[in-house]
Amino acid sequence: MESVQIWNEYYQHFKIDHNSVRDGCEPRIIIHEDSKVMNTIVLVHGLTDSPYFMEAIGKRFYDIGFNVLIPLLSGHGLKEPRGMKGVTFEQWIDNVDFAVKKAIGLSQIVSIGGLSTGGLLSVYKAATDPTEITGGVFLFSAALELASGEITEALLRTKVILPLLAFIEDTQDAHLVGKNPYRYDRMDKDGAAQLSKLMGDTDHLIIGQKHRGLVQPLFIVHSEDDTAAKIQGVEDLYSKSRPDKREFFRIGKYFHVPHASTVLEEDVKAKNGSPLEPKNPFFSEMMDQACDFSRKFLQKQ
Repeated sequence: MESVQIWNEYYQHFKIDHNSVRDGCEPRIIIHEDSKVMNTIVLVHGLTDSPYFMEAIGKRFYDIGFNVLIPLLSGHGLKEPRGMKGVTFEQWIDNVDFAVKKAIGLSQIVSIGGLSTGGLLSVYKAATDPTEITGGVFLFSAALELASGEITEALLRTKVILPLLAFIEDTQDAHLVGKNPYRYDRMDKDGAAQLSKLMGDTDHLIIGQKHRGLVQPLFIVHSEDDTAAKIQGVEDLYSKSRPDKREFFRIGKYFHVPHASTVLEEDVKAKNGSPLEPKNPFFSEMMDQACDFSRKFLQKQ
């Protein structure tokens, strides 16, 4: 039986006051007491959400013998997010780096995976530090390409448009906390701009590699009905990665599984019980395949 714990060492390292974090959004660890555990996986949540979204997946990996680390990205999961002012993607990379360093101290094989922006960060880390990510890469609705297209990405990178985006934000509500207990109510312009910059850096990094893909075993989950992250982005990465160590769990468009739902084993509900985000009806099948993939490829060489 897994024992999910709040990751207090993470709070201490990044000087986060645990009282500033919303209940249910804390960084967490699921660790085996046995020091001889072979595999550890770092699971990274997406933009606007929190470690809650990665917990169900983490429990499945724990059940097959993995240690699990789920960091909280800077600017996320806060009671007072302040519009995510001052947050940078470099801070997110630091968050992932710390988790990976911790994972290296726990086991011989380190894997990484994530949802949306967390998937993008996973690709970035796997590509820049292949000697640290010695296991697999697990992508869930990875935001390698925005569904809204290159024009939106270009606008997010253009400083001239920022005053217009600021006006749009001010006419709404700069306070991002809404009904969902585990994510912010919407994406703010500052977080979106950092996502776009990270996408650009990752894209150049992958294209610049000799094999134009990842050297690690690659497991991808994506819904054809995803209206936030284009499936073409992960299809391109899949086509360039090692054909003998890759699998794609594709959810058909007619099942209408939205972007963040791929990682949800249960519906997310508001405090009053009203539904907010639907579960993935294929969660068990998806994780069975992911676990089989792990058993096949993530063993001591």
